[in-house]
Amino acid sequence: MTNSMQKTKPAERIKMRIRKGDTVQVINGKDKGKTGEVLKTLPLENRVVVKGINVRTRHVKPTQEGESGRIDTEEASLHASNVMIYSTAKKVASRVELIVDKDGNKKRRLKKTGELID
Repeated sequence: MTNSMQKTKPAERIKMRIRKGDTVQVINGKDKGKTGEVLKTLPLENRVVVKGINVRTRHVKPTQEGESGRIDTEEASLHASNVMIYSTAKKVASRVELIVDKDGNKKRRLKKTGELID
């Protein structure tokens, strides 16, 4: 007899090369070509929230007597594969490589320009 409850696998955290505060450019989807700052990363889902990108509107009903309803706008998450790190100095999007410096510290570097992010 099988157990009726399904065993769910614990969610694995995905190693992301994009961090909060990075400037990214959208490379796929309805906001393709737009740039913005990463507000939040969701490593369990491999997604990022970018300021001013993928904006959703939500109509909120009034909760109390005499209060009026409102329309909220907020950024929804994007899959991390749909964004690339953007260099504001060179105006180009690039992949990221991890390098180890002489002291043994890990640094992130743009592949196209060679500029260090951290």
